Amino acid sequence: MRIHLTSVFVDDQAKAEHFYTEVLGFVKKHDVPVGETDRWLTVVPPDEPDGVELLLEPAGHPAVKPYRDALVKDGIPLAQFAVDDVRAEYERLRGLGVRFTQEPLEMDDITFAVFDDTCGNLIQIATQPQ
Repeated sequence: MRIHLTSVFVDDQAKAEHFYTEVLGFVKKHDVPVGETDRWLTVVPPDEPDGVELLLEPAGHPAVKPYRDALVKDGIPLAQFAVDDVRAEYERLRGLGVRFTQEPLEMDDITFAVFDDTCGNLIQIATQPQ
């Protein structure tokens, strides 16, 4: 068993597509209309086109808003992305205007930081031990 697809709920798919591709650097894999306004919109890392897909899923279900609001209020990230160097990625993203809620922090042999994805979520980036 392996993870093939996971998702984050987003308030606006067009805004999320821009942020996740133009700012974070993912590439669009699938973009299929679903209904009148929604899309099956997935992104992948540029160096792993056949890797795990991230679905930028519309946040229309009534349970999504209270769930995400509670996570954000408590400072809990919805997802974590691995990066080679958290401090370098923190500086790169800050330079692009990304708002961080947690600056890089080291705990044992893991460094992490948390940012606002502009679409209703907090996302953590982390460097895992080698």
